[in-house]
Amino acid sequence: MARQKPLSLYRNIGIIAHIDAGKTTTTERVLYYTGKKHQIVDVHDTKDGKGSTTTDYLEQERKRGITIQSAAVSTEWKGHQINVIDTPGHVDFTIEVNRSLRVLDGAVVVFDGVAGVEPQTETNWRLADQYNVPRMCYVNKMDRIGANFKHAVEGIKNRLGANAVLCQVPLGSHDDFIGMADLITGQGYIWEGHDKDSKWEVIPLDQIANHPKVQAFTTAADKEWVANLAQLRDETIEKALEMDDEAFDKLLNAGDVETFLKSSDFSLELLKKCVRTGCVQGKLVPIFCGSSYRNKGVQQLLDGVVDYMPFPGENGGIGLVDEDGNVVGEQGVVDEAPARALAFKVINDQFGTLTFCRIYSGVIKKGDTLQNVTRGKKERIGRIVEVQANATKDIEEVRAGDICAFVSMKETETGDSLTDPAHPVLLERMRFPDPVISVAVEPKSRNDVDKLSTALYKMVKADPSLRMEVDKETGQTVLKGMGELHLEITIDRMRTELGVDANMGKPKVSFREAFGQSVEHTYTHKKQSGGSGQFAEVKMIFEPGEPGSGVVFSDEIVGGRVPREYIPAVEHAIMVESRQGQVAGYEVLDFKARLIDGKFHDVDSSALAFEIAGRACFREAQRMSKPKLLEPVMKLEVVTEADYLGDVIGDINRRRGSVSEQGQKGTNAFVQGFVPLAEMFGYINFLRSATSGRGTFSMIFDHYEEVPASMVAKLMEKEAK
Repeated sequence: MARQKPLSLYRNIGIIAHIDAGKTTTTERVLYYTGKKHQIVDVHDTKDGKGSTTTDYLEQERKRGITIQSAAVSTEWKGHQINVIDTPGHVDFTIEVNRSLRVLDGAVVVFDGVAGVEPQTETNWRLADQYNVPRMCYVNKMDRIGANFKHAVEGIKNRLGANAVLCQVPLGSHDDFIGMADLITGQGYIWEGHDKDSKWEVIPLDQIANHPKVQAFTTAADKEWVANLAQLRDETIEKALEMDDEAFDKLLNAGDVETFLKSSDFSLELLKKCVRTGCVQGKLVPIFCGSSYRNKGVQQLLDGVVDYMPFPGENGGIGLVDEDGNVVGEQGVVDEAPARALAFKVINDQFGTLTFCRIYSGVIKKGDTLQNVTRGKKERIGRIVEVQANATKDIEEVRAGDICAFVSMKETETGDSLTDPAHPVLLERMRFPDPVISVAVEPKSRNDVDKLSTALYKMVKADPSLRMEVDKETGQTVLKGMGELHLEITIDRMRTELGVDANMGKPKVSFREAFGQSVEHTYTHKKQSGGSGQFAEVKMIFEPGEPGSGVVFSDEIVGGRVPREYIPAVEHAIMVESRQGQVAGYEVLDFKARLIDGKFHDVDSSALAFEIAGRACFREAQRMSKPKLLEPVMKLEVVTEADYLGDVIGDINRRRGSVSEQGQKGTNAFVQGFVPLAEMFGYINFLRSATSGRGTFSMIFDHYEEVPASMVAKLMEKEAK
């Protein structure tokens, strides 16, 4: 079957933002205005459990009014197929944003018009930088008290480092928000009302100031935007034309923007083409505004997606890598190539497994067999479905640029490469964060013992930011994740989706260890008990590394003092032994292990003997180095009324934290700082009582830091309880 729609008419986009910026509300409006839905459900109307938005269909999402897992929906706008992924904004679910950005061609970043740039927005922005994803910004909630478009734009430029180009500016704010001025088309859009089918009036830019609704503006800031429209449009046009040398030369020849606009060289298509070029190449970030809840601006945002977001492959394909992760080539997004797809998400429920995939090249049909290159297994494609949040529709084939789900794949996990068996290659993988918090999990009844391990395995397979292990000393099953909410919701989802009830123990922090100083140590392993013996001697230097440098093994043997075939055994010993340090049994981070000398015996030496020597050498050297215990330190932001700021700052200091910044965010005050995770359990209870329920906070892992010597014993005692 031939391609139904050219690739240039596809848009694969994600909607990303800090929690509560309005991503799900915006997605609901997108589905309504594109004809996919005939009724709008608002997020705050779902907490009774009776209704749900399209993308927040999990019971846990409805109850809490937040997005927990990314959900994909497909729709059409002006002849273009738009595949939208609505992602979570809570820090505990950053993994969902991570894996979505890996496979998307563009992202719409939503901002709360009052709060502007928030911590999770910065995290998501860095992820988009990492995956080279073009972005456009949508400043939402312009109808709220304290909405400040200028503050949001300055944050986008200064805190995110974006080369922002204003495509729209708001007309009014709060109750006066009536629409927006489009600096690209040179028109204003003024809505007649707030309801979802309200019409808008289109008027030329130079007539906006005379409109009765505009003349009724009460604040100086709203009036200033209107007064500066002509100048703002000139700046936008100039910045856009810089993206095209030929167009910019014509502007220079014209002398100024006004003259250029009246010349035959100018056209709206040329201007949009220049903005698109800059956006696709990541050199420009178009900014839009609106109020999704009040149904203003979503249609214009969709026009922006069509006009400025790249189609699949327009800003390059996906990197091909070797087994060590080094890029060795690139796969373009084309049908006429071997089939290549990346699995970016796995969902398990009582009905089976859905493996979400982005198709990068070729055509995959029902019944085809693909090679899972990551795991060296073959997978037969039984069913292919197009996913509409929690509903599916069977399809016969998928092509380059598509996002779909394969049903009941047995071997494939998140990040795996699926390719034509005749042309196996590895696609560039995703990078996942390490968990920072752990809890013991046990079944509620004896009947659930076997079911619990199966359910946990399914949850861990679906979410790479979860880890499961069995504590060797206690025999407890330990689940590790990104935060208290992450683990709590994982346990709750096992109950609702897999029918397994479990009890969750008290959260524990994932500490780390490090070498305190450089140590040179020699260890000799000798064993003689009849028959052939064991002999190996290693001389090693262990040096602390820079934060984030990882474990580095250096082979510095000369003159065959240790035969080549035994050196990998020593390296393996160091890598394995570093997972359990000598302070409290936590993983040892960031050091360099240099093998500088050794001895061997012609008969008694073996790889096993050298591995044993390497392990013992590491253990003794770490103990000798005055080892350090490291704890995860979180970046914390609290937003509350100014009256409560003193109590919040005092509490941060009591929790061994430090304040890095404080200031105003709209009508509220904010404070940012760094606090050890061990001191943050149950923080929401303090904040609610200290701020009469008005304070909100967000925190994200920032770095590991040495635990003060006086606190080590106290913390270890606390963790052991």
